[in-house]
Amino acid sequence: MIYVYILRSSSGTDHFYIGVTEDVEARLKEHNAGEVFHTEKFKPWSLKNFIAFEDRAKAFAFEKYLKSGSGRAFAKRHF
Repeated sequence: MIYVYILRSSSGTDHFYIGVTEDVEARLKEHNAGEVFHTEKFKPWSLKNFIAFEDRAKAFAFEKYLKSGSGRAFAKRHF
């Protein structure tokens, strides 16, 4: 399985991060350890939601959608 995940910054800011991984728990630890350049300044992060996919291409397509304007609006309404 491959997962599209949404993180929310617990640092008092309203930052979210969307990514793809095969291991959500390990990836969250990487984000909170400051090992990911794009998220290190807004840590700590908490897992808001994740969606499992069997098809890798569909997971990456959904991640791309969530990072678009309409995808962000969708995520705010549904997650």
